[in-house]
Amino acid sequence: MTRDFVHETRPGRVVFAAGARHRLAAETERLGLRRLIVISTPEQAELAGELAAPLRDRVAARHPHAAMHVPAEVAAAAVARARETGADGCVAVGGGSAIGLAKAIARETGLPIVALPTTYAGSEMTPIWGVSEDGRKTTGRDPKVLPATVLYDPELTVTLPPALTITSGVNALAHSAEALYAPDCSPVTALVAAESVRALAGALPRLRDSPSNPDARADALYGAWLAGAALGSTTMSLHHQLCHILGGTFDLPHAQTHTAVLPHVLAVNLPHVPAALAALRSALGAADPAGHLFHLARDLGAEMSLKILGLPEDGLTAVIDQALASPYANPAPVTEAALRRILDGALTGRPPA
Repeated sequence: MTRDFVHETRPGRVVFAAGARHRLAAETERLGLRRLIVISTPEQAELAGELAAPLRDRVAARHPHAAMHVPAEVAAAAVARARETGADGCVAVGGGSAIGLAKAIARETGLPIVALPTTYAGSEMTPIWGVSEDGRKTTGRDPKVLPATVLYDPELTVTLPPALTITSGVNALAHSAEALYAPDCSPVTALVAAESVRALAGALPRLRDSPSNPDARADALYGAWLAGAALGSTTMSLHHQLCHILGGTFDLPHAQTHTAVLPHVLAVNLPHVPAALAALRSALGAADPAGHLFHLARDLGAEMSLKILGLPEDGLTAVIDQALASPYANPAPVTEAALRRILDGALTGRPPA
């Protein structure tokens, strides 16, 4: 078989263990950091304070102001805070919102990031940044925003609410599904993505039945790590484009939106990519990956209707117009008919055709 591909491995250190959060001081010391700005959402300020306590006087500032989709004004305030305190590094505690805000700081200042993820968002493994302004979410790639060190501690995910556990996990699974048919997917990335799907799909039902199961939490976080690595090595496609538009324009919740949209995008794309279809069939143990993921998420309690998540019916045209104006690389032709099929199904929450 002829092989022609490029695979780029990005620098970064991963520490994965129950209790890995207790190694934060040692890991920042390893990087030579002396003045750290600690980033979190307001809701996780207390946790961030607890985790940063061993850093003692190396904490230059605590900034618990991260917000979903990284609003531009929030990003600007965080950059200003980092500069005025003379920070030489960021500690990000939380999911995509906190890590996204740390990336906004890193993009402007070059400060290294040490991330402690508490969800399965996967942002900590990618050089992708995003900022929202005036109803639009802009994303890009910059190696400066890739965290220098990630501390994966499954115990930090135990308090993740059951509903968010499921949607955050499916959000991670979306990264791997799209990586499998990305134009720059290498054989190594395909292996990582398929293993991620297997780990996540196997862990989520166990977490529904036993939310504090340590082995299931570890498996889900392992799968999320691999999903983020797969996403960071490939080009994003239609699924991520639609979710960025829905989040940036209508402020829909991030993980829930990914969960509702993914099965419908897969139903459109997978017939055009036999290798990705075969990989997902094997990883999920299902002949119809799109339908299987829809029913898995719904049966585990996820809301599958964008309308219930906050998308107005008259908003579909705005989403379609934006998607057609700046199309992402995608295996199936991105037409108005295909977009309407995807969005109509996700709006109502019905199974993919």
